[in-house]
Amino acid sequence: MRLVLENTSKKQGAQHHLYPLSLALVPGTINVLLGTTQAGKTTLMRIMAGLDRPTRGRVLVDDQDVTGMPVRQRNLAMVYQQFINYPSFSVFENIASPLRIQRVPEAEIRTRVHDMAERLHITPHLERVPAQLSGGQQQRCALARALIKNTELLLLDEPLVNLDYKLREELRKEFSELFSDGRTTVVYATTEPLEALQLGGHIAVLHEGRLLQQGRTLDVFNAPNCINSARTFSDPPINLMPASVDGNGFAQLGKGLTIPLTPQQRQQVTDHPQVVLGLRAHSLRLTPEQSGALPIETEVDLSEISGSETYAHLHRGDLSLVAQLGGVHSLDIGARCTVYFRPDDLFIFDPDGALLFAPAQPTAGA
Repeated sequence: MRLVLENTSKKQGAQHHLYPLSLALVPGTINVLLGTTQAGKTTLMRIMAGLDRPTRGRVLVDDQDVTGMPVRQRNLAMVYQQFINYPSFSVFENIASPLRIQRVPEAEIRTRVHDMAERLHITPHLERVPAQLSGGQQQRCALARALIKNTELLLLDEPLVNLDYKLREELRKEFSELFSDGRTTVVYATTEPLEALQLGGHIAVLHEGRLLQQGRTLDVFNAPNCINSARTFSDPPINLMPASVDGNGFAQLGKGLTIPLTPQQRQQVTDHPQVVLGLRAHSLRLTPEQSGALPIETEVDLSEISGSETYAHLHRGDLSLVAQLGGVHSLDIGARCTVYFRPDDLFIFDPDGALLFAPAQPTAGA
């Protein structure tokens, strides 16, 4: 199924929910919508589903204009972050309900429900009602009810956001297996960059109702086309540092901090005396692990230990940095701390936020 939005927008009164955008889903794979709250993800999905009509533009399915077609006439299913199950129905009847509406024969219903329950690991709970299930089991039930329809389009609006970390990880890993047959085009909305990377596939980055960038997920992560795309696709937030570039190819950040740019970087900033340097948190280290690493003398504002990583919030004068450090580190507030980075890891943006330079990525097998 090929779904295309042509110059689509949504406006209510003076408020823009979606500015004009064009987007083509990649058939038979996972298409991620990544953006913060109120970026326009749910509005976009509701237009795709036929729940809302765009103010302008068209929605095409396999080259047919379905802009005004109601949702009941479309071959799709949708699962919301607030998963919905029929409270008085058993899990079996919840999953079977779409098939009963379609008047599928009883024997086929039983076979398909048991097959779907097996895929989602809820077979032992088929005779229970939703109130007797855990949050993860209830979400699996809602997902099974959507999947059993064998729709060509499945819309998942932050479906795991209300589950605990372990359950989110478990279900997220299963999604790739569930949709590996290529029969369903999946749209998955999330606010979490890490989740987007784990899902892979293709991505559309949204910000305040605007489509910033689209493409293969890893390609967009490696080369965000603007500062807002880099911000949206970085967790912890990408470190952004305004700088002046002199005639010798050195970036001056103030407070005595000078960074020598690489020859490739210099070529891209020739006409830009003012730039913004971007450095992802994982590019900062406590030791110069590779040749060419440069030091930054900082002071610790906060140190957070999260599992096997430490997030260090640092400052140098007016410059604030976040370092994502592997391992558990004890960093006292107010202590001096030297972090290291390689100039090769810098992103460079022009003053308007457009990407000038992205770090080269290692080739396969490197």
